[in-house]
Amino acid sequence: MSNLYIGLMSGTSMDGIDAALVRFDGDALDMLHTARHGYPGPLREQLLVARADAGLKTPEDVPELHRQVGKAFRDAATTLLEGAGVAADAVDAIGSHGQTLRHAPDASPPYSLQIGDPEVIAAGTGITTIADFRRADIDAGGQGAPLAPAFHEWLFRSRDADRVVLNIGGIANITVLCANDRPTIGFDTGPGNTLLDAWIRKQGLAAYDADGDWGASGSIIDDLLGRLLADPYFAAPAPKSTGFEHFNLDWLAPALANDYDATDIQATLCQLTAQTIADAIRSAAPDAAEVLVCGGGIHNRDLIARLATALPGMAVQSSAAAGLDPDWVEAVAFAWLAMRTQQGLPGNLPSVTGASGPVVLGSVHRAA
Repeated sequence: MSNLYIGLMSGTSMDGIDAALVRFDGDALDMLHTARHGYPGPLREQLLVARADAGLKTPEDVPELHRQVGKAFRDAATTLLEGAGVAADAVDAIGSHGQTLRHAPDASPPYSLQIGDPEVIAAGTGITTIADFRRADIDAGGQGAPLAPAFHEWLFRSRDADRVVLNIGGIANITVLCANDRPTIGFDTGPGNTLLDAWIRKQGLAAYDADGDWGASGSIIDDLLGRLLADPYFAAPAPKSTGFEHFNLDWLAPALANDYDATDIQATLCQLTAQTIADAIRSAAPDAAEVLVCGGGIHNRDLIARLATALPGMAVQSSAAAGLDPDWVEAVAFAWLAMRTQQGLPGNLPSVTGASGPVVLGSVHRAA
């Protein structure tokens, strides 16, 4: 085996697929190449429509969309290999997170729906593809998310000081890595970029608030912030996970008043993200020396500044300071999870997800 793996990840923004080619060697990794593959416009629109359909539960409910997203993931892997100059037969496996449409770990029965047919990926690339990572953890009584904390523990844990890894995607989540032998914990803190992106799109201004400049020009609406912070999710104990189906513009609408300025609402949503993250970190990791930030939110300068202000005494910095580019942590995590599955090793952390025990994650789809 070459120890070469591909990780494919698409988040709640649904703007495309992050692909990373990684070599693992013992306790080290070498990220050989990365590529970002955008969804075609019509496909993204179909995904946004599907995400709003609360009746969807399995990929079989959207078979053609499942196949088309699989083709996009296949193309992302192929483009990655072409850019790296690496042959498909040199790669041990692909770890594909898929595209999440719904995450409902507290439903009865619980489920989490990701699409992007792994059979299409495996057949189109000639590479064994591992997907559907969340199901085994949910079947073991867990939330099925977040799953990256096991990888964070493997890569970022320090014996010298407590650390927090903060991923700010559409939803924000933290991993608390203790310097002693206390178990790693982690959970979704609430909205990351999802409300910020949705609000600026609703104004017809942009797909996202580049650098956080628009939000930074507004003022916090204190009474609005207070109403939003009253949502029970924020005070709920871990393990917990959430998604777009909870934090969206329909959730925001009842809290809005007609005379609020749109820019001030954006500033308030940014403060909501910063404050809920900071509250979670102070509660779960009061002794942490640093917060390593990854995900798209690292590029929102206003958000990062608010976080630094809310966490005095903690160094809030990019995961690059610990050796891994913040834009690729999640994709690399799914390459690592694919490796774990191929080796027959568990990929979840029960202390994070609440599962009854460690389990091997994912379904394996071998190329013909």
